Amino acid sequence: MSTHTILQPMAVLALWTLLVLLLVPIARFKAGARGEVDFDDFKYGESPRVPTATRVPNRVFMNLLEVPVLFYLACLVAVITQHVTPTLLMLAWAYVALRVLHSVIYLGYNHVPHRLTVFALSNGVAAVMWCLLLGRLWTL
Repeated sequence: MSTHTILQPMAVLALWTLLVLLLVPIARFKAGARGEVDFDDFKYGESPRVPTATRVPNRVFMNLLEVPVLFYLACLVAVITQHVTPTLLMLAWAYVALRVLHSVIYLGYNHVPHRLTVFALSNGVAAVMWCLLLGRLWTL
């Protein structure tokens, strides 16, 4: 198996993150056009005046930059150490699918128990990836 195959799920998650990023200015400009916010509402992040529908895309984007950093790092460590296995690749794709699903739930119907379950599962997958990699690193 080529070590570079794990770059594919990384690229998919990066592209998804960029697509979600596009939603942030769209939501903010729409809220501005409706007169719900002005530029000062974003001077120090988001003021309490910012409507929930305008906050959500930004929160989803931030979620895609927090724990996924550990996913990206795990994938790069796997490439560097040449420890890309079918199991690790399957976990990487599972992680991406769960993160995309988490985003879709959050941006869609936003049912917290569903969102939390998918979020927890994705974090569990990242933890398993790191356990497998750390086991490999300690045996090098």
